[in-house]
Amino acid sequence: MADELKKGQEPFYTDDQFLQVKNMVVTYTNGKKKFEAIHNISFDVHKGETFALVGESGSGKTTIGRAIIRILPLASGEVWFKGRKISGKIGKELDKFVIRNMQMVFQDPAASLNERATIDYIVSEGLYNFHLYKDEQDRHDKVVKALTDVGLLEEHITRYPHEFSGGQRQRIGVARAMIMEPELLIADEPISALDVSIRAQVLNLLKGLQRDHGLTIIFIAHDLSVVRYVSDRIAVIHYGQIVELADTNELFKNPLHPYTKSLLSAVPMPDPAIEKHKKLIVYNEAVHDYSVDKPSFRQIKPGHMIWANDKEFAEYMKQEID
Repeated sequence: MADELKKGQEPFYTDDQFLQVKNMVVTYTNGKKKFEAIHNISFDVHKGETFALVGESGSGKTTIGRAIIRILPLASGEVWFKGRKISGKIGKELDKFVIRNMQMVFQDPAASLNERATIDYIVSEGLYNFHLYKDEQDRHDKVVKALTDVGLLEEHITRYPHEFSGGQRQRIGVARAMIMEPELLIADEPISALDVSIRAQVLNLLKGLQRDHGLTIIFIAHDLSVVRYVSDRIAVIHYGQIVELADTNELFKNPLHPYTKSLLSAVPMPDPAIEKHKKLIVYNEAVHDYSVDKPSFRQIKPGHMIWANDKEFAEYMKQEID
């Protein structure tokens, strides 16, 4: 793999295979006990799209993002990026390739920034590590551009993280990631720690960066109303398992899995009259009987996948026909 990179050879892959997650299993260990957080999931992310991972807290969304970017190891399965296998042990050159082309914006804008470092150093760290600048002036110019691209000012480079608001810190996190000019950005709950008034600014910022830089985004969130605004496709996660995956419009128009219906029923409606009479759907796992008839991830129609056993799949197909 390292030799391929040095020679400039580009492995073959299609835009639909830009990122491939194959049978991913992630486990956590507590002493002698092992807990399987992600259960044998597979999905592809297409080049240039925003692919959303949605679910309640503890569903495994962040674990999936961290496993893709190699912060967490895989117990089994593979991750392929631009035709290269990047999971498991990889060479030094391939590791550099992953870091250069894949970046992450973390959920907590306060905890993810070094309080003792200036904004200049925080944003420049990737440039220093990979020497991605000609001289000091070039480095400074790149930092200023990264900050102005996210709506901050040149004068901010000498300040420290504690001098900024939550929204500004999140912008600094985006600038730190984007200065590396990645092709894939993993945004882990990038607005959950922000005031409502700031959320739209950060969402519009990400959409603008995607448009201007041809960025591919994995957007991790629990708020379906936000995901509807930013994503092209949505994977719904429940306890480490993808239970439904579809285009955004299809998922909102035709949700099939009861857990997806439960999440959608909790989305606030802007009309008070409708909201007042809206019926919340409470998901109960007892509706599934997987004791004999085991479930699998199946295609209900092109682009729409569902986690179901034979009996449930037949019922979902009947709903489609009706």
